[in-house]
Amino acid sequence: MGTSVASPELVLNPLLISRTPGEQVLIETSANSCRISLRIKQADDIEKILCHKLARFLMLRSDSFQILRRTPINNYDLSFLVTYQTITQYDKNRVVDFIIEFLEQVDKEISEMKLSLNARARIVAESYLSQVTRSPFSPLSSPFF
Repeated sequence: MGTSVASPELVLNPLLISRTPGEQVLIETSANSCRISLRIKQADDIEKILCHKLARFLMLRSDSFQILRRTPINNYDLSFLVTYQTITQYDKNRVVDFIIEFLEQVDKEISEMKLSLNARARIVAESYLSQVTRSPFSPLSSPFF
């Protein structure tokens, strides 16, 4: 599934599965491989940053996953390349289950990181506001405010 294809007959039509415009799976198949590209849901800027950081972390360790590509295709967050050799080495159902579980874990991890980030931001804001309100020069401690 490289950029140069010897014969167009070997490449089948891509299949796009979309829950929302921000949550998509693109499946591209050829005679001996299948590339699965994932676009992970990113509701806000924080989720975009967290998704980018997590995807980068995973791609730097792509050798440990065997089917995870080092760089995803454009407009997608993660890509998997499943070859005929992978299917013969592992059961096809196990590979599919791995990708589904992997995606669920990525969604879960991003949600947990966002909750942790919001909790830390709340603690920092409370600490800062408690210092500001105790300051004698603070407009919040003024009797006119």
